[in-house]
Amino acid sequence: MTNKSVSTTTSSTSAVTSRLPLFIILTILVALITYLQWPEAKQEKSKYKRIVAVKMVSVVLAEFVESVEAVGTARANEQVVITSKYSDIVDEVFFEDGQRVKKGAVLVKLNNQEELAKVSELKANLSESRAHLKRLSELLASRATSKSLVEQQEAKTKAIEAQLVSAKAKLNDLTIRAPFSGVLGFREVSKGAYIDSGDTITSLDDLSMIKVDFHLPERLLTHIHVGQKVSAANTAYRDKEFIGKISAIDSRIDSTTRSIKVRATISNKSLKLHPGMLLNISVLLQVENILQLPESSIIPIENKHYVFLEEEGKAVRKAIKIGRRHPGVVEVVSGLVEGEQVVVEGALKLRDGSAVSIIGQEVIEDKTEEKSVSAETGSQT
Repeated sequence: MTNKSVSTTTSSTSAVTSRLPLFIILTILVALITYLQWPEAKQEKSKYKRIVAVKMVSVVLAEFVESVEAVGTARANEQVVITSKYSDIVDEVFFEDGQRVKKGAVLVKLNNQEELAKVSELKANLSESRAHLKRLSELLASRATSKSLVEQQEAKTKAIEAQLVSAKAKLNDLTIRAPFSGVLGFREVSKGAYIDSGDTITSLDDLSMIKVDFHLPERLLTHIHVGQKVSAANTAYRDKEFIGKISAIDSRIDSTTRSIKVRATISNKSLKLHPGMLLNISVLLQVENILQLPESSIIPIENKHYVFLEEEGKAVRKAIKIGRRHPGVVEVVSGLVEGEQVVVEGALKLRDGSAVSIIGQEVIEDKTEEKSVSAETGSQT
């Protein structure tokens, strides 16, 4: 009897022991399936609860300036190298380096003693010749002399007059003057120095106006004209623009580069621009009012462009057509109207139908109210 009970107990224990691994395996499988499914379900659930914070901007109708860029070198309005026509010794120098002078100002005087003496001699000879001619003319009137003698004296008088004119011209050339008003360069001569004909004395530049030549593509020939506005910039004046206008357009197009040469003039009364400067030229082609958006609000997908709008707390993707671009700004050709609000920040996180919350609107409204209050206060004051 006792042996039977022990056998029964032993067999039932063996059966339980044999089922235990299967139970453990089933438990592990259930736990694993639950583990794998639970994050996905939670993620799906949280996906619909996610709200993306975005900033909006209005489509505005504003001026769009279309221009073309070029590079040119500054030149003085008038420029010349002052030289001597004759070889002689420098008697006096009347200018300093970089001096501003008026037209006709005396710069250098060369030794002119010989020319002065010659002019004085010719003046005396001319006076005597004229007196003799007068006496002969009186005698001819009374038929006391021949007409040939009078004609000879007339020729002699004219020859002396011509010699005097030549001597005065040479004397005048020995005094070197400024041919126009401007700024002188460095002085290259000193008092007492001997200079040859053609030696450089100094340079003279009229800087009241700066000329700049540059080239534009031939396709722009119909878009440019004399009097058109240009602006110039130089690295020496980073925050300064110099305004000028086109003064001439070349009559020929370069057959090698297919470009046309254009000349612009820029007022330089402040003398900030100097000949030889490299100038970045911008030619204003046209100004028109067009719909514009910040470039950051545009989402390109393949060859199409989209923006996100907000409707009842949801993001709505809309296809638009864009046109010309400026740094940070894009022209809207179609798809939007003035005043529509589009997402400018946070668009990359959005999908069509995503929940959105608009930030920054309250701050903008508060600022507007503050400006209105300030304006009213100012007007009352």
